[in-house]
Amino acid sequence: MSCIRDLVQEVISTGYLSLNAENKLRQMLQTTHYDSEDIHAFANLQLAAMSGQVKQESRELYQLAIMKNG
Repeated sequence: MSCIRDLVQEVISTGYLSLNAENKLRQMLQTTHYDSEDIHAFANLQLAAMSGQVKQESRELYQLAIMKNG
């Protein structure tokens, strides 16, 4: 099984957090034993998303829904 930091590295390298990857991360955080490197990687992913370095599919879909219903 891959670790959180491997998935985070893949997301950061592509610059895109898909719904599938987001759900996988959520599941891994809830069910996997992880170490400080995984937590550090996850924090880096959060920073990358906040800075716009990584786009989030879930956020894009949310914004589209607001525009459609707004």
